[in-house]
Amino acid sequence: MRWTVLDSPIGDFSVATEGDSVCGTHFAAVAGAPREPVDEVSERAVAELRAYFAGESTEFGVSVTVPRGSEFERAVWREMTLIPYGETLTYGEVARRLGDPGAARAVGVACNRNPIPVIVPCHRIIGAGGKLVGFGGGLDRKVKLLELEARVALQRAWS
Repeated sequence: MRWTVLDSPIGDFSVATEGDSVCGTHFAAVAGAPREPVDEVSERAVAELRAYFAGESTEFGVSVTVPRGSEFERAVWREMTLIPYGETLTYGEVARRLGDPGAARAVGVACNRNPIPVIVPCHRIIGAGGKLVGFGGGLDRKVKLLELEARVALQRAWS
């Protein structure tokens, strides 16, 4: 696994690559990781993340490999990737989509265990009634990510 650190509007953000795909992201600088991509895969991932943070891109095309997770967690992570840019779902809505309406808390746990935040957009899942609850990167980062996406979505809709 190779880590690369990039500056972002939410602070240092690290991306891990292995083989030909991204296998992790982290809301801080990984000790000893370079700030410049070390290979083609990390170069593409960093370029896509920079474009996302700049509001220039609304999707990721880089290949992703999820290195761990239970069957339920993987189902939650797949569901996250289906939430459109600039939109949100509640933990309960995700649970219902997965066929288990009582699993809202389990969805929250799966969100917390997401190994590839931002690219697998766990920030798009919110609490009932629109409450911003729980986020592994801190609620301040979740707010910034949601504000970025809302601003870009509005700009695109009105331009």
